[in-house]
Amino acid sequence: MDYKLSDFGKRFAGKIGIAELMEDLGAAHSSDPAPLMLGGGNPAHIPEIQVTVRKRMEAILDQSGEFERLIGNYDTPQGAMPFLEALADLFQRTYGWDVGPENFALTNGSQNAFLSLFNLFAGEFSGGRKRKIMLPLTPEYIGYTEVGLTSDFFTARRPEIEMLDNHLFKYRVNFEGLEISDKIGALCLSRPTNPTGNVVTDEEISRLHILAKSAGKPLILDNAYGSPFPYAMQTEVTPVWDEDIVLCLSLSKFGLPTLRTGIVLASKEIIRLVSRMTSVFSLAPGSLGPALALDLVRSGEILRLSKDVIRPFYGNKSKRAVNQLKEELRDLPYAIHKPEGALFLWLWLDQLPITAEELYQRLKKKGVLIVPGHYFFPGLNDHWDHKDKCIRITFAQDDQIVSRGISVIAEEIRSLISA
Repeated sequence: MDYKLSDFGKRFAGKIGIAELMEDLGAAHSSDPAPLMLGGGNPAHIPEIQVTVRKRMEAILDQSGEFERLIGNYDTPQGAMPFLEALADLFQRTYGWDVGPENFALTNGSQNAFLSLFNLFAGEFSGGRKRKIMLPLTPEYIGYTEVGLTSDFFTARRPEIEMLDNHLFKYRVNFEGLEISDKIGALCLSRPTNPTGNVVTDEEISRLHILAKSAGKPLILDNAYGSPFPYAMQTEVTPVWDEDIVLCLSLSKFGLPTLRTGIVLASKEIIRLVSRMTSVFSLAPGSLGPALALDLVRSGEILRLSKDVIRPFYGNKSKRAVNQLKEELRDLPYAIHKPEGALFLWLWLDQLPITAEELYQRLKKKGVLIVPGHYFFPGLNDHWDHKDKCIRITFAQDDQIVSRGISVIAEEIRSLISA
């Protein structure tokens, strides 16, 4: 039946980058042979992390009544209180921050956290006013794009592009003319950045923090890949927080993606509002992620595993992928964003004769999934050829899959540019 959709419903019936990516990934898992999955953000299966989590699960199962309580009782809308207390204690001990459990809330994954946070600060206001979320540096995470509940929800800025040696480049925040007017509700950026692997510097964060604070706007930092956990990054940063910063973390890239555990650290008032929104959207956050990570947070072991296991694991995979890509694209014009973190390589093909979307479709037919770059520029609505000349490649899959996929990608690029 041809039901009439609301304007809200029509948004989800149209073209949505994150939905199409997840649909392609879902279809890939059920196809035979399965394609080479160099498109998604699924973290690697790191043996030491999986063994650690398995032991914790076994301990829960061995403790009389613990498993039954875990699956049978709702937590509060704010999340499991023992886990919130452990997080507060960890951040107090490690950074000396003046935080308590009332400064933390759990959500059913980071997407839910951003749905709540973005719509708290942007959208329609009394008197017919509208405010937007500012992304001070693009490209930025594909999953932000449709989170706003009103249209025209984001504004974004082009980056400065610093060309480096050896086919590398780096995006930097362009502060020239950066003003935070009353039309802005909040600023947001990911660190490390998905899709590029860029780590915004401490100096850039400090300048953005000062600008946001002086304008009376919160600065939302998406640390899904960053410090203090899971630390999937190859550069050092200084973690920062105060009541004008909303810090978002996740257990997904630590190795628990299906448990959908997002963590928000913010002022008590923001946490109260996020918790109330969770009660409306889903009653309460899930309990399994906090239960499996509780002892790791209490002991601080989550920090050791992040720095000593996760960080070098992805660092080595990144180096292998970069070296292979450079070898297979030798003598061709290309640039790779300096790989500082996350699970991706961001490849800029300035002389590609087709769009990145067309390249994606060609590679898909050859059994390789990547993500075309134009999806990663929410709020940047002006024409910029650069958006159609970049692709995101994940290196988190098995090394053989990554190697085979890069070879196919490089062969297709060579055939197009050399034609």
